[in-house]
Amino acid sequence: MLPPALILFTLFVIWPLLNAGYYSFFDWNGYGSPEKFVGVSNYQRTFQHGIFWVSVKNTMIVLLVSLLIQMPIALALALAIYKKTPTNALFRLVFFLPFILAEVAAGLIWSFAFDGDTGLVANITHALGWEQFFILADRHYAFYAICTVVVWKYFGFHMMIYIAALQAVPGELIEAARIEGAKHWAVIRHVQIPFIRPAIVVSGFFAVIGSLQLFDIIIPLTNGGPSNLTHTVVSYLYTFGLTRLNIGYGSAVGVILFVTAVAAATLYQWQLNKAAAR
Repeated sequence: MLPPALILFTLFVIWPLLNAGYYSFFDWNGYGSPEKFVGVSNYQRTFQHGIFWVSVKNTMIVLLVSLLIQMPIALALALAIYKKTPTNALFRLVFFLPFILAEVAAGLIWSFAFDGDTGLVANITHALGWEQFFILADRHYAFYAICTVVVWKYFGFHMMIYIAALQAVPGELIEAARIEGAKHWAVIRHVQIPFIRPAIVVSGFFAVIGSLQLFDIIIPLTNGGPSNLTHTVVSYLYTFGLTRLNIGYGSAVGVILFVTAVAAATLYQWQLNKAAAR
């Protein structure tokens, strides 16, 4: 049973990774065979490019927003609606809908909402008597608007992970805590959250990997602008590698991103094994 899966994994994962590593040592535009060997100069250019470090900073901001804002919101909502009732089922559906929506569609919807001429922001500023404000064109606020969309788009995914874990908490534990005099917040803190800690760890892992992969929302919202200040690492790779036909350079960025993702996954697995050994 192993060969079919192994062959597919090799063709669509291992082989492209090896090719990207090979192309990263060439100055190549994607046409013909790579011939101009440049060694590690693509990697040097990457680390010396200021916009690359802006994209790294933005990726870290998305990561922090996911861990410190998105996940707590998801946990709070999960604690509020995890019980199996028709009303809670409706709320779960409503909160999960943004995650079902395609990233590009979500980006387009929010680009209209943020539009300073006809969108939601335009209506609010007009109602308050303020001047027109084009948030996606503002170099100081554009990326925070993107972070807002990220939280809205993915909190439902984390919420469903927490709901599944909370529904598996034995009712006897909660009942015993209440008989002992534990209040509502004490039950949450000392019974439910410790019991669902593995789910929280998994959710955090998805938040980290998702932050490293963020791309589809950036393009319809800002396309990396204004002044290339809202790029993440993946949109930076796309803009300065693929669209400019610098395939060798883009491959170097891809290799850096891959190594970072592997390091994050390895750290996660190490922490998981360490916690299991306790």
